[in-house]
This record gives sequence, structure tokens and C-alpha cells, in this order.
Amino acid sequence: MAHATIHVGFTVPQLLRGASRIFPTHSALVVLRHSAFCYCTVNGTIKSKRKMDHLERTANNFRQEVISQAKVCGITNESKTVKRLRLAIANKDFTFKAGQWVDFFIPGVSVVGGFSICSSPGLLEREGILELAVKHTAHPPAHWIHTECTLDSEVALRVGADLQGYQEGKGNGYKMGTVKLYYSAKNTSELLFKKNILGLMNAFPGKITCRFHVTQQSSQICKELQPHVTERRISEKDLEKHVSKDTLWYICGPPPMIESISKLLSNIGVPSKCVFFEKWW
Repeated sequence: MAHATIHVGFTVPQLLRGASRIFPTHSALVVLRHSAFCYCTVNGTIKSKRKMDHLERTANNFRQEVISQAKVCGITNESKTVKRLRLAIANKDFTFKAGQWVDFFIPGVSVVGGFSICSSPGLLEREGILELAVKHTAHPPAHWIHTECTLDSEVALRVGADLQGYQEGKGNGYKMGTVKLYYSAKNTSELLFKKNILGLMNAFPGKITCRFHVTQQSSQICKELQPHVTERRISEKDLEKHVSKDTLWYICGPPPMIESISKLLSNIGVPSKCVFFEKWW
């Protein structure tokens, strides 16, 4: 049976000791009808707290034993504020599952970063490559990536994240469902991976669709995007038409946005067991 999933997009001393072995001189809303794959942490409620450091915030999360050296082999600007970092992974035992993040160790930087992986496990298997999308902030690891990181810079990575609720459909019973993505940003220049998303929509017509929502657009929207863009926030009216017993909802974004969308979904009758989101922010 196919299900419907909705994802709306807008979650330590041992770690430091592990990093010191690698750097010894330094301290260390998508609506998706799915049956093939389902990962996310299930949690019906979330409350914003004071901003914590990555290691403090994820101290109780699962982490792999493997810490791998990695070399920067590509840096591109996804937007004015986000860089995509392409990393060649040295350790062949380094693996991850969709939805996981990495601890990011930088030589000479005492603060450990935490970044979501934006590439697929398949890319790592085929080419030994992993990609991160990092927004420019004053946080030392993000600041380093935007101001000091160059091609051939060396870092170290370790995969983390609990995989509660992870499911994978296999065999002849697999049936591809439909995906509806609601993607919101300040303006179209901040809509990361929009070309990839449009490519998927063209490759799977009727199976994958997307509505881009922009809230502070000041320039003209390009013709390619115009049919897919709405100039306002994602609303209850947008989502309520997708409510059904087979719909799963995935939310990705900062805590206030997750709280707002979770409350909206509760108001329109979506059970908390059908709502998935990252909690490690």
C-alpha cells in the first residue's frame, strides 16, 4: 500500500579525544506517497530552548566509531549565504544513511561543527564523495568554511544521528508513490537545489511536484520558476487538502518553523505519529 508523506522545508570529551588521533597537534512540506523509504525522528512536540553547541545538543545521540579524514575537492556557492562543500572521504569504512549528519573537525579550530549531509549515500558508494551545504554564520566552523576553507583543505568527519523510524521497502512489493514538496525561503536566490528539484519534477511527472514559497521577493522571478512559485508563507489551506490516513509529513527547518508547522498540522487533524522531523538543531 502506498502512503502519503508530507515534508515541509524551510538536531563530549570522547569526540575531542577521537579528533586528536586524527589531528594530533590540535584540540580537538514535502507530501510524499512512499513505500520505499522512510526516515526521520518521530516526535509530536518540540520546544525551542537556548541555543546550544553542537556537541552539547547531540551528546546523547548515536555516533559511529569511524572518524575519517577528508579532503575538500570542491566548493561552490549555492546562494549568497550558502556554500556547498564537496569532500573526498579517505576511509572506505565510512558510511551513512539518508537523514544523518556529521561532526566536522577542523585543524586549529577548537569548536566542532555539525552539518547535515546533502548528498546521497549512493554518491559516497560510487565515488567516495560526500557533500555538505553550509550557511554563513559567526559560528566558528561555518565561518571557517566561508572564509578560510580552500581546495585540498583537510578536515575529519564522524557520522551521527539516531535512526528511529527508519524503514526501507524491498522486493516485489515496492510501489513508488507521490511526493509533494512545499519549500519556503526569503527569496528565490535562497532556494537551494532548485535546479535539482525541477529536474526531478521533469523526470517523474505527476510523481514529484513542488511549490516554492518566497516571503521577501524583491526582484522579478525567472520564467522557469514562475509556474512553481507562490509569494507568501506556507499556509494551513495549502496543507489541509493533503490530509489522509496514508499521508506522512516530514518537516525540515529551524525550531520555530518546526513548532509552527507541527501546531498547524495538529490543528487540521494530523496525528503526531505521522509527523517526522529532525530534532538535533
